Amino acid sequence: MSARSATFAERTSLAIRLRQAIALLDRFPPSILQLTFRIAIAAVFWSSGLTKIASWDTTIALFRDEYMVPPEIAAVISATFELSCSALIVIGLATRLATVPLLGMTFVIEVFVYPEYWTQHLMWASILLYLLTKGPGVFSLDHYVERLFRMKGLAR
Repeated sequence: MSARSATFAERTSLAIRLRQAIALLDRFPPSILQLTFRIAIAAVFWSSGLTKIASWDTTIALFRDEYMVPPEIAAVISATFELSCSALIVIGLATRLATVPLLGMTFVIEVFVYPEYWTQHLMWASILLYLLTKGPGVFSLDHYVERLFRMKGLAR
Protein backbone atom coordinates (compact mmCIF):
# COMPACT_ATOMS: atom_id res chain seq x y z
CA MET A 1 0.00 0.00 0.00
CA SER A 2 1.42 3.33 -0.97
CA ALA A 3 1.71 6.32 1.38
CA ARG A 4 -0.90 8.14 -0.71
CA SER A 5 -3.53 5.38 -0.38
CA ALA A 6 -2.78 5.03 3.35
CA THR A 7 -3.40 8.75 3.86
CA PHE A 8 -6.66 8.51 1.90
CA ALA A 9 -7.75 5.53 4.00
CA GLU A 10 -6.94 7.42 7.21
CA ARG A 11 -8.95 10.45 6.05
CA THR A 12 -11.87 8.23 5.04
CA SER A 13 -11.71 6.42 8.34
CA LEU A 14 -11.66 9.74 10.20
CA ALA A 15 -14.61 11.01 8.16
CA ILE A 16 -16.57 7.85 8.96
CA ARG A 17 -15.79 8.19 12.66
CA LEU A 18 -16.83 11.84 12.63
CA ARG A 19 -20.13 10.97 10.93
CA GLN A 20 -20.73 8.23 13.48
CA ALA A 21 -20.01 10.62 16.36
CA ILE A 22 -22.39 13.22 14.91
CA ALA A 23 -25.07 10.57 14.40
CA LEU A 24 -24.67 9.55 18.04
CA LEU A 25 -24.97 13.18 19.19
CA ASP A 26 -28.07 13.63 17.00
CA ARG A 27 -29.74 10.88 19.04
CA PHE A 28 -29.29 12.80 22.32
CA PRO A 29 -32.80 13.34 23.75
CA PRO A 30 -33.90 16.99 23.56
CA SER A 31 -36.00 16.48 26.69
CA ILE A 32 -32.84 16.16 28.76
CA LEU A 33 -31.70 19.55 27.43
CA GLN A 34 -35.14 21.00 28.10
CA LEU A 35 -35.05 19.72 31.68
CA THR A 36 -31.57 21.13 32.32
CA PHE A 37 -32.54 24.46 30.72
CA ARG A 38 -35.62 24.62 32.95
CA ILE A 39 -33.60 23.95 36.10
CA ALA A 40 -30.82 26.37 35.13
CA ILE A 41 -33.02 29.35 34.29
CA ALA A 42 -35.36 28.76 37.22
CA ALA A 43 -32.37 28.75 39.59
CA VAL A 44 -31.33 32.20 38.36
CA PHE A 45 -34.72 33.81 38.88
CA TRP A 46 -35.56 31.82 42.04
CA SER A 47 -32.33 33.02 43.67
CA SER A 48 -33.10 36.60 42.71
CA GLY A 49 -36.63 36.34 44.11
CA LEU A 50 -35.38 34.85 47.39
CA THR A 51 -32.82 37.62 47.71
CA LYS A 52 -35.57 40.19 47.30
CA ILE A 53 -37.83 38.75 49.98
CA ALA A 54 -34.94 38.02 52.39
CA SER A 55 -34.24 41.71 52.82
CA TRP A 56 -37.35 43.60 51.82
CA ASP A 57 -36.13 47.02 53.02
CA THR A 58 -32.99 46.68 50.91
CA THR A 59 -35.08 45.58 47.95
CA ILE A 60 -37.35 48.61 48.26
CA ALA A 61 -34.32 50.91 48.48
CA LEU A 62 -32.76 49.25 45.42
CA PHE A 63 -35.90 49.72 43.34
CA ARG A 64 -36.30 53.31 44.53
CA ASP A 65 -32.68 54.48 44.30
CA GLU A 66 -31.04 52.43 41.55
CA TYR A 67 -33.90 51.30 39.32
CA MET A 68 -35.89 54.50 39.85
CA VAL A 69 -39.32 52.90 39.56
CA PRO A 70 -42.24 52.87 42.02
CA PRO A 71 -40.52 50.60 44.55
CA GLU A 72 -43.39 48.92 46.38
CA ILE A 73 -45.27 47.92 43.22
CA ALA A 74 -42.21 46.97 41.16
CA ALA A 75 -40.60 44.96 43.97
CA VAL A 76 -43.77 42.97 44.65
CA ILE A 77 -44.36 42.27 40.95
CA SER A 78 -40.72 41.34 40.38
CA ALA A 79 -40.44 38.98 43.37
CA THR A 80 -43.83 37.42 42.59
CA PHE A 81 -42.94 36.65 38.98
CA GLU A 82 -39.42 35.47 39.79
CA LEU A 83 -40.63 33.00 42.41
CA SER A 84 -43.87 31.79 40.84
CA CYS A 85 -42.59 31.50 37.27
CA SER A 86 -39.44 29.72 38.46
CA ALA A 87 -41.51 27.15 40.34
CA LEU A 88 -43.77 26.60 37.32
CA ILE A 89 -40.79 26.21 34.98
CA VAL A 90 -39.02 23.68 37.22
CA ILE A 91 -42.05 21.40 37.43
CA GLY A 92 -42.89 22.04 33.79
CA LEU A 93 -46.39 23.39 34.33
CA ALA A 94 -47.60 26.23 32.08
CA THR A 95 -43.96 26.46 31.07
CA ARG A 96 -44.41 28.47 27.90
CA LEU A 97 -46.63 30.97 29.66
CA ALA A 98 -44.20 31.22 32.61
CA THR A 99 -41.33 32.17 30.30
CA VAL A 100 -43.09 35.30 29.02
CA PRO A 101 -42.85 37.46 32.18
CA LEU A 102 -39.25 36.36 32.73
CA LEU A 103 -38.39 37.30 29.14
CA GLY A 104 -40.01 40.68 29.75
CA MET A 105 -38.02 41.16 32.94
CA THR A 106 -34.81 40.14 31.17
CA PHE A 107 -35.50 42.71 28.43
CA VAL A 108 -36.18 45.49 30.95
CA ILE A 109 -33.10 44.61 33.02
CA GLU A 110 -30.94 44.59 29.88
CA VAL A 111 -32.22 47.79 28.30
CA PHE A 112 -32.85 50.00 31.32
CA VAL A 113 -30.85 48.69 34.27
CA TYR A 114 -27.69 46.70 33.48
CA PRO A 115 -26.87 46.85 29.74
CA GLU A 116 -23.23 46.02 30.48
CA TYR A 117 -24.29 42.48 31.41
CA TRP A 118 -25.64 41.79 27.93
CA THR A 119 -23.89 38.41 27.62
CA GLN A 120 -25.58 37.06 30.73
CA HIS A 121 -28.95 38.46 29.65
CA LEU A 122 -28.52 36.99 26.18
CA MET A 123 -27.95 33.57 27.75
CA TRP A 124 -31.09 33.92 29.90
CA ALA A 125 -33.15 35.09 26.93
CA SER A 126 -31.84 32.24 24.76
CA ILE A 127 -32.87 29.62 27.29
CA LEU A 128 -36.26 31.24 27.84
CA LEU A 129 -36.87 31.54 24.08
CA TYR A 130 -35.95 27.88 23.59
CA LEU A 131 -38.45 26.84 26.25
CA LEU A 132 -41.08 29.19 24.83
CA THR A 133 -40.71 27.84 21.30
CA LYS A 134 -39.94 24.15 21.98
CA GLY A 135 -41.80 23.59 25.24
CA PRO A 136 -40.65 21.88 28.43
CA GLY A 137 -40.13 18.35 27.05
CA VAL A 138 -41.41 14.98 28.23
CA PHE A 139 -40.10 15.35 31.79
CA SER A 140 -42.76 17.91 32.66
CA LEU A 141 -46.28 18.20 33.97
CA ASP A 142 -47.24 19.96 30.72
CA HIS A 143 -46.41 16.76 28.85
CA TYR A 144 -48.63 14.66 31.12
CA VAL A 145 -51.48 17.17 31.02
CA GLU A 146 -51.33 17.16 27.23
CA ARG A 147 -51.40 13.33 27.18
CA LEU A 148 -54.40 13.35 29.51
CA PHE A 149 -56.22 15.85 27.29
CA ARG A 150 -55.49 13.70 24.23
CA MET A 151 -56.82 10.59 25.93
CA LYS A 152 -60.03 12.42 26.79
CA GLY A 153 -60.32 13.80 23.26
CA LEU A 154 -59.79 17.40 24.35
CA ALA A 155 -56.64 17.95 22.28
CA ARG A 156 -55.15 16.63 19.05
